[in-house]
Amino acid sequence: MSSAIDELLANAAPQQRRFNGPATFGRSKHVVIVTCMDARIDPVRIFGLREGEAYVLRNGGGLVTQDVLRSLVLSQRRLGTREVLLMHHTKCGVGGLDEPALQAEIAAETGRTPQYTFGAFGEVDDAVRAAIATVKGHEFLPHRDRVRGFVYDVDTGGVREVIA
Repeated sequence: MSSAIDELLANAAPQQRRFNGPATFGRSKHVVIVTCMDARIDPVRIFGLREGEAYVLRNGGGLVTQDVLRSLVLSQRRLGTREVLLMHHTKCGVGGLDEPALQAEIAAETGRTPQYTFGAFGEVDDAVRAAIATVKGHEFLPHRDRVRGFVYDVDTGGVREVIA
């Protein structure tokens, strides 16, 4: 029985034959995009990027977690990034999530409660503002002056800025 991973691996072989060699750091725009793992979000397409032009960090909700902060510090201190683009989106599964109910469901099924939260949020603009504040307030980031937040509309494909 074939799986989705098997299908993806089969698709990788022709891609490798068309590979033109590794992208160089010289093409980098020195920017990191933090966004959601939602499959409808394609930051390369949305922002017209080419390979090697931006770093992309993704997780459920596009949240600025401790691991995202760790990656941002590495990107700025070792990879030369200087700007951070934070992008949430409309109709996100983490927006409006009933976190206590999910925690209870998992505990009932497994007998244990996860040691992490899922980062549920209400209003998407407020979540973007909170993400901007978290990044701008992180003392280990040397470049906190160019942090901007956006919302991607999954119905229209539009991107609008959220002013902090």
